[in-house]
Amino acid sequence: MRVVIAEDQALLREGLARLFADGGHEVVATLGDAIGLASAVSAFRPDLVVVDIRMPPTFTDEGARAARSLKQSHPDLGVLVLSQHVETTHVAELITEGGFGYLLKDRVLDVADFLAAATRVARGGSALDPQVVAGLLGRGTDGPLARLSERERTVLEHMAQGLTNTGIAKRLQLSERTIEAHVRHLLVKLDLPSDEDGHRRVLAVLALLDATR
Repeated sequence: MRVVIAEDQALLREGLARLFADGGHEVVATLGDAIGLASAVSAFRPDLVVVDIRMPPTFTDEGARAARSLKQSHPDLGVLVLSQHVETTHVAELITEGGFGYLLKDRVLDVADFLAAATRVARGGSALDPQVVAGLLGRGTDGPLARLSERERTVLEHMAQGLTNTGIAKRLQLSERTIEAHVRHLLVKLDLPSDEDGHRRVLAVLALLDATR
């Protein structure tokens, strides 16, 4: 996997580069701001871009805007956004694209999970931080989401993180058949067809996000 990293904190930038390198991946460029990010992507053609949501000069949403621009110009590019705090607005704007992830920076401390999430994003999957998803679920108190049971909301939260039914079953220490049943029920409650395929799973996550716009 070829990776470009845009992070203004030098220590974290170097740490991320080392993590990817130690994991057998190639870091083709590192940047301290988002200004040269588009040029780096065009020059090095990475599989994944890791970008801080707040970058110089204003430290507001430069990284998020760069991520959105990259997904528009390079739809197949994996983009993993890192943030110090939960900022759900940008998630709602970008989650509709495949190959997108949004993690809080402290998730980097769990190296194996972080690299697994980054690889999933690079391959076109998704990876949303549990705290981000929990915030979205907490805001979606009206509409279809209100019909879900606590367990179904938990399953949807894990779906939004990009986990398969098998992964959710392991995480919740439940049988895969139980998780399949919860997924069927929540799809029905969200007024989505109950077919068990990736397209319906994406629609379920989008229903979550739509409720928070």
